[in-house]
Amino acid sequence: MTTLDPTNAEARTRIIGVLCIVGGMLFFSLNDMGIKFLSGAYALHQVVLIRTLIALTVLLAFVMPLQGGFSGLRTRRLRVHLLRGVFVVLANMLFFVALAAMPLAEAVAISFVSPLLITALSVLLLGEMVGPRRWLAVGIGLLGVLVILRPGTEAFRPVAILPLLGAVAYAMVNILTRRLGGTESAVTLAFYIQITFVAVSAAMGLGVGHGRYAGTGDASLDFLLRAWIWPEPGDWPILAMLGVSAAIGSLLVAQGYRLCEAALAAPFEYTAMPLAVFWGVVVFGDWPDPVSWTGIALILAGGLYLIWRETRRGLETEGPRARR
Repeated sequence: MTTLDPTNAEARTRIIGVLCIVGGMLFFSLNDMGIKFLSGAYALHQVVLIRTLIALTVLLAFVMPLQGGFSGLRTRRLRVHLLRGVFVVLANMLFFVALAAMPLAEAVAISFVSPLLITALSVLLLGEMVGPRRWLAVGIGLLGVLVILRPGTEAFRPVAILPLLGAVAYAMVNILTRRLGGTESAVTLAFYIQITFVAVSAAMGLGVGHGRYAGTGDASLDFLLRAWIWPEPGDWPILAMLGVSAAIGSLLVAQGYRLCEAALAAPFEYTAMPLAVFWGVVVFGDWPDPVSWTGIALILAGGLYLIWRETRRGLETEGPRARR
């Protein structure tokens, strides 16, 4: 068994891809925390539209000049970009609506069925090969999710179905990202997602932004149907943070899935779990009990094993389709 050779280009690319995924999860956790924080006062589509306009500004003003200018936005695969954007919007909207009525850590934990779906779909749709040790590591992480959820408890109330459905949509997002990754840059991938968010959130605002369907008494429905209002001055820094974190997070995740295979990248999204617990404790006062800490430990164990396994694997790769 050889160790990781830092001069091996393929090994370095995988490591960079994994680090991009972890960094993206950090920014997305900030985004989730901020949206939950604002969910009691604003309409979801209003928050998403403001966030997206700020994210687009960041991409176009600061990122694009470093990536060769606006010529990088040209694509011959517009339909795939739009399909991917629809799945992204669907995944996010379902998850965000659930956040209004669920603890942040529970919603994130339920969403972690997505890496398992990504792993399975990467085999079925992308032809990637996943060895038994990686399956074992993913299984350990998913066992941790089940420990946190404790089937039969309130985690399985109807609202818990929303992040589960969002996880299915998110799995498709990452499979499509892998399809596009060979020809499209991370900036291009991020840009068309933001354009889709603008179109969908603006359409929702025109349709239900008047607020006449709000007042249901259900936190999730009211978050979706609440009338648009002008944000309070103290909330603008949070909205700005949402835009910046969405731009950087989507860029990093797109880059991560371009640089390494989906079955390797997906499990590292588990790093969002301890981040969600952290924000839940610090911002919302939701302190996990000992059972939840056990689940978190299992999730981290699965991710850390994958890092160790990939490092030990080093130069054993026998070809572009050999996976362990």
